[in-house]
Amino acid sequence: MKEQLEKIKLEAKCSLEKATSLEEINELKVRFLGKKGELTQVLRGMGQLSPEERPLIGQLANEVRDELNSLFQERVAAIKKIEQEQKLQAETIDITLPGKTFARGSNHPLTLVIEEAKQIFIGLGFEIAEGPEIETDYYNFEALNLPKDHPARDMQDTFYISPDIVLRTHTSPVQVRTMERLKPAVPVKIICPGKVYRKDDDATHSPMFHQIEGLVIDKGIRMSDLKGILLAFVQQMFGPDRRIRIRPSYFPFTEPSAEVDVSCGICGGSGCKSCGNTGWLEILGSGMVHPNVLRYGGYDPTQVTGFAFGMGVERIAMLKYGINDMRLFFENDIRFLQQF
Repeated sequence: MKEQLEKIKLEAKCSLEKATSLEEINELKVRFLGKKGELTQVLRGMGQLSPEERPLIGQLANEVRDELNSLFQERVAAIKKIEQEQKLQAETIDITLPGKTFARGSNHPLTLVIEEAKQIFIGLGFEIAEGPEIETDYYNFEALNLPKDHPARDMQDTFYISPDIVLRTHTSPVQVRTMERLKPAVPVKIICPGKVYRKDDDATHSPMFHQIEGLVIDKGIRMSDLKGILLAFVQQMFGPDRRIRIRPSYFPFTEPSAEVDVSCGICGGSGCKSCGNTGWLEILGSGMVHPNVLRYGGYDPTQVTGFAFGMGVERIAMLKYGINDMRLFFENDIRFLQQF
């Protein structure tokens, strides 16, 4: 058996020296050291040896196995090195060639509009306020003068997590939270950008979209102050030649309430297909803060007044960039996004 072990070791060495690929080495390893290999077959016959011979043959078999394992590892490393050198010799590298370029990303058009709007309002003295997207029924509706039985809730009835927890339908809850935090300090002058959620889905509506709310509270605030702020915003966002029009409307949280239109940038207000031949395009809702909302926020409506406005970022972006389908903002089509 000792002679068999020496013979296996010698054959394995000779075969390894002739091997020129990793596949050949793997085959040799299975042949000599595998579960059905030659060394294993020899070890299975150790039961025929005398008790005195078994330890000696067992020790010799272990030495042979360890030596062969080392030889296999050395031969694998040597062949890998040879293959690597052959690849390097076969490849030609021209260091004067330009490197690979990667496409640069850019801000999403909605992000561009949000950031531009922020800078405009910061320049007008506003601060940025934020709030949770998962809101309580109280802040999303009741504190905004929308009690549980109010019919105006139907316009915003949306995604409920529980009877009292909802995905916010507008960023107006941030106004009440800010008033509660700052009361009774004045002036309050904030905008609240963020995501909101409603059960809408078509070319001009999305179940998730973005809004920017604005709130100003101080002594002696009037509707003319609201008009001046919105005119300044519109002219900086769309161009100095743009005009605004204020129309009476209804919102539960403002009184009086108004829709605000901007003059059409295509026809200059003379009327065209884009503006329905009216010369105007609706951009936002606004009004004087309802006394009940002031009370919910901790302010005395006999001492202070305020105005609020809310605009859809997607609506502003569609008008600014001439986009006719809101769904383009969320389809992640690189051809569309690369235009910005």
